[in-house]
Amino acid sequence: QDIPQRSFGIDYDSDCFVKDGRPFRYISGSIHYSRVPRYYWRDRLLKMKMAGLDAIQTYVPWNYHEPQLGMYDFSGDKDLEYFLQLANDTGLLVILRAGPYICAEWDMGGLPAWLLEKKSIVLRSSDSDYLAAVEKWMGVLLPKMRPHLYQNGGPIIMVQVENEYGSYFACDYDYLRSLLKLFRQHLGDEVVLFTTDGASRFHLRCGALQGLYATVDFAPGGNVTAAFLAQRGSEPTGPLVNSEFYTGWLDHWGHRHSVVPAQTIAKTLNEILARGANVNLYMFIGGTNFAYWNGANMPYMPQPTSYDYDAPLSEAGDLTEKYFALREVIGMYKQLPEGLIPPTTPKFAYGKVRLQKVGTVVEVLDRLSAAGPVKSTYPLTFVQLKQYFGFVLYRTTLPKNCTEPTQLSSPLNGVHDRAYVSVDGVPQGVLERDKSLMINITGKAGANLDILVENMGRVNFGRYNNDFKGLVSNLTLDQDILVEWEVYPLDIDGAVNHDINGHLDQTKRSVDDPLSYEAPTFYTGRLSIPGGIPDLPQDTYVKFPGWTKGQIWINGFNLGRYWPARGPQLTLFVPRNILVSSVPNNITVLELERSPCST
Repeated sequence: QDIPQRSFGIDYDSDCFVKDGRPFRYISGSIHYSRVPRYYWRDRLLKMKMAGLDAIQTYVPWNYHEPQLGMYDFSGDKDLEYFLQLANDTGLLVILRAGPYICAEWDMGGLPAWLLEKKSIVLRSSDSDYLAAVEKWMGVLLPKMRPHLYQNGGPIIMVQVENEYGSYFACDYDYLRSLLKLFRQHLGDEVVLFTTDGASRFHLRCGALQGLYATVDFAPGGNVTAAFLAQRGSEPTGPLVNSEFYTGWLDHWGHRHSVVPAQTIAKTLNEILARGANVNLYMFIGGTNFAYWNGANMPYMPQPTSYDYDAPLSEAGDLTEKYFALREVIGMYKQLPEGLIPPTTPKFAYGKVRLQKVGTVVEVLDRLSAAGPVKSTYPLTFVQLKQYFGFVLYRTTLPKNCTEPTQLSSPLNGVHDRAYVSVDGVPQGVLERDKSLMINITGKAGANLDILVENMGRVNFGRYNNDFKGLVSNLTLDQDILVEWEVYPLDIDGAVNHDINGHLDQTKRSVDDPLSYEAPTFYTGRLSIPGGIPDLPQDTYVKFPGWTKGQIWINGFNLGRYWPARGPQLTLFVPRNILVSSVPNNITVLELERSPCST
């Protein structure tokens, strides 16, 4: 009996994992700590445990922890080690997907935008600048993870290297070898390192590497035998693993909400488990893309704020029919834990909030851009300004009289991603990547042409991962290139936190004519939580009747983007931890197009 007390590995003779010397099969579910408020981590983990899961799988988004080069953040909602500790306390093992790239429908697939400061960088390859940044980051992350490995008393049984690399054009084995070496250097030789790729020989060709255990992902409703046969092409022996068995699917703005019936999933889950295979349900709870964290796919389609995924636990952590259907299947293969399943959290309808107009972005410009503009002949990108998220205002003057409607266009499709155009404060229309490359404008020579550009989320999958934001190529007025720009980086989140409405000249407010577009405008209001009702505040949802597209903050917390005009998402989830009952809650809205307020 010289089996060490805690060990986890692969038994190639018996085609299975071995935990503490015994054959082991896991049933796991995905939860992304970056998409669930810390306040609710324990609740969601407990619900996962009570569904019969052995393990959870989570991604580490590099850009969430290193938003600016060399500035690391593992506090509060970003406290990954506390999350791992909670999983351990709940009796759940952890499968850690450490990146550096994660996809995940997350901004730039988790890669920090500052990598693009070297314009020609080849991401996810052995490009020396890219690798140097990865080595530095892993030198911070992996030593933090090492004490949480299973053999060191923690919950982490396996660590995934990269993510679906076989779907990327670079096919650079030297890159995967460098990562293998780096992970072994920091995590030691015992931990199981693995890769995940689509279940086909094509995907595994560039995604699998000797020394990393190759696993596959596939959806319900398909041929399970064929899918695992693809894995056997790379791993003739060892455990069968589906690392992403989809319980639903992602959404895009302007497309229908994805729904996958519980019965379809239950049927295929049963087939996977009957085979003795290991499985991770992606997602078990999807959660929320708060603030600006959503990603996008190509042709450019950004994902909404909700990452509900039609998962067994809803975005708000609610128990669903799907939860119980899948729990029942799991119960056919293992003993379900005794005890009560934590109930769905109560929700409370707080009623209407009256908003007051504070001023347009241009009117409050000095509050949003303390340092003032950067002057440049041609427009600069977000990366060149070292501002990676949110909004930037580009200003120039009209070089000639445009009394007749004159064409303002982005001939090279260089508006990344959406631009709100006004002349001397009069809205002219919207330019949008891939969708609207030209509008007509009018105004006098010398008038301010203001273009507020929104970064709607960076591409998270495929070769267009190097997604530059802002005006990434020149704009033309009647075929003439516009030059001499003043570019204002905007720290809207900072301004909101410093009570944006406290500093405004009230006289600026005007009654606008109801135009088809209004200039991007801030509104604020207060929500008082009623007294005398026990257990408030509770979770709620915010709805936007008559509003069009924008961003909302509650008590300075950036809840995310709303866009009911395009859908499918109409309401935003508000977790109770951002609300207070002692004083009124501050609500700030930046409406970019049209509000129902005429004053």
